[in-house]
Amino acid sequence: MFLSFAAALALMSASGSAVHDDPLTQPIPGNADWVKPQTPLKLYGKTYFVGTGGLSLVLIDTGDGLILIDGALPQTVAATETNIRQLGFRVEDIRYILNTEAHYDHSGGLAALARDSGAQVITSPIGAAALRTGRADGDDPQASSVPEHPPVANARGIEDGESVRLGDTAVTAVFTPGHTPGSVSWTWKTCEGDACVDVVFASSLNAVASGSFTYRAHPDVTAALRASIERVEALPCDLLISAHPDNSGGDVKIAALQAGAAPNPFLDPSACRAYAERARARLQARLDREAS
Repeated sequence: MFLSFAAALALMSASGSAVHDDPLTQPIPGNADWVKPQTPLKLYGKTYFVGTGGLSLVLIDTGDGLILIDGALPQTVAATETNIRQLGFRVEDIRYILNTEAHYDHSGGLAALARDSGAQVITSPIGAAALRTGRADGDDPQASSVPEHPPVANARGIEDGESVRLGDTAVTAVFTPGHTPGSVSWTWKTCEGDACVDVVFASSLNAVASGSFTYRAHPDVTAALRASIERVEALPCDLLISAHPDNSGGDVKIAALQAGAAPNPFLDPSACRAYAERARARLQARLDREAS
C-alpha cells in the first residue's frame, strides 16, 4: 500500500533517514529505467529530448521562451534541469509546462519544475484538478494504486483543440482519455529551414488497471480509450514521441540518434499508426484476460 505524499515525508523525517531538504523532490519508487540518465538530444528543428531513459520529456524552443512537456519523477528534476542547461537553455526561460497525465511518473516533478522556472502548468481540466491535489482522479483505472505526488498549485485546464502559443510555436491539446480520464496528447510543427514536420507527443494509451477495476465493467472508459487510439492514429504525424519511449520504439530511436544514425530515425510517418495498433492490441488482450 502506498503512503500519501505528506505521510511519506513525515515517516522519513521521523525515522532519521537521509532526506533531501527539498520536499518537492523526495523520491517516489518506480521503474529503474525511469531514473536512468539520458543525454539530451535534438530530435528535429527546435525540439529536444530532455528526459530519462524511460520517461519522455520534451523541450521546445519557440524563439520567445521555452515550452516543456511532462515532468517525470520528483527525483529526476535535477537531471532534467541539467539536461536543459547542457543544451544551452535556461530553466528560468520555460514559460509553459504541458502535461500528458496526472500520474506520478509524468507529473511527479511538475511542482519543482514549475517553482524553479516560474512556468504555468497546463493540461486538461480533469488532469489539472488531479494535479492540484497530487492524487489520481477517482475515476482513474489505476486510482487504487497510483502513488500521490507533490501537488501542483498553479495547474490550469485547457480545452480540447486549444493551442498554447509562444513565439513561433503553437502546441495544440488533443484529449486522449482512457489510460487516465484527463490524458492529453500534444501536437506542433517544428522546422529545419523550410522543412517542417508534424510532431506528436502522445500520452500513454495502455489499458492498465488496478484493484477491482476492469475495462469490461466500464464500457464508457473502454469506448473512450478506443476513440483515443483512433484519434492518435489519424493525427498528422511525421515524428512521434510517446510518454514512455519504449512503448513506441523511441528508446531504440534515441540510442540510434545518439550514435549519429542517418537519416533521422525519429522521422517516420507510420509511427503513430504503429503506436495505435500496439495500443489496440493491448486493449483487446486485456479485455480477453478479463473475460477468461
